[in-house]
Amino acid sequence: MTDRAIIDWPAWTDSPPGRYVLEWEQTQLDRVVSDVFGYHALQLGLPQLDALRENRMPCRGLVLDAASGASAPYAYPRGAGRTANGSNRNGLNNGAAQSGLVGLPAPAGRSAVWCDLLDLPFEAQSVDLIVMPHTLEFTSDPHRLLREAERVLMPEGQLIILGFNSLSLWGARQSVGKMTGRPFVPAAVDLIAFTRLKDWIKLLGFDLERGRFGCYRPPLDSEQWLARYGFMEAAGDRWWPIFGATYMIKAIKRVRGMRLVGPLKVKKPVLAAGLAPAATPNTRNHTQ
Repeated sequence: MTDRAIIDWPAWTDSPPGRYVLEWEQTQLDRVVSDVFGYHALQLGLPQLDALRENRMPCRGLVLDAASGASAPYAYPRGAGRTANGSNRNGLNNGAAQSGLVGLPAPAGRSAVWCDLLDLPFEAQSVDLIVMPHTLEFTSDPHRLLREAERVLMPEGQLIILGFNSLSLWGARQSVGKMTGRPFVPAAVDLIAFTRLKDWIKLLGFDLERGRFGCYRPPLDSEQWLARYGFMEAAGDRWWPIFGATYMIKAIKRVRGMRLVGPLKVKKPVLAAGLAPAATPNTRNHTQ
């Protein structure tokens, strides 16, 4: 992971295209997470977005990694100690999880957890919702991060991923910019195509519930020029939806062979009717 990716991300989110993308993503997240219920919810990286602000779970955590550009501009606070209750690996309600360190930058009602995103300090099948806003683009091993998310999610738990679409005008400019040493969007790895990401999560046993593209305006640095192309939002949604600059995927973890059912109704056994002989023999005729 390069220092350039760590430094550029917070500066880029303050730029016109950065604010344009974050506004669209915040709107989508507010709508999607509001109807996800459970007990534990996690946001992995990107503190510039408050991905869980409309979610009503009692334990919501912001997980940050000191080595990840997705956690910029925040760095691990010096002098912070380990959690007071280290025996509770899911102690989001008391400040952090075991092996995580107490951090400072968390919105109201959230807990900050400092840890390695590739080795999440949570028990298997213990989290109901995980949101990863551009986190896969900053990790050195996207596959491993997805496996960690699958491990800690409960059966029927939900995973929400946001990222830049490589099959878009923004993706094309990013490819050219990386060759010239001037990338348009900050990322430590190559942008992940929507189709490739779908294959990855299906291999891990997730079912894709919904996917949405957005941000159809050209990759421009000027707020004035971005505003002039505002008409492309409605046109893109209708005519070329898969070429949006960003995408959001919502997937559900499935456990094969398990089915959630309601209370079982006990049925009273029905006794089979007694069988009667087809014809009763005539005793008198039989003896003759």
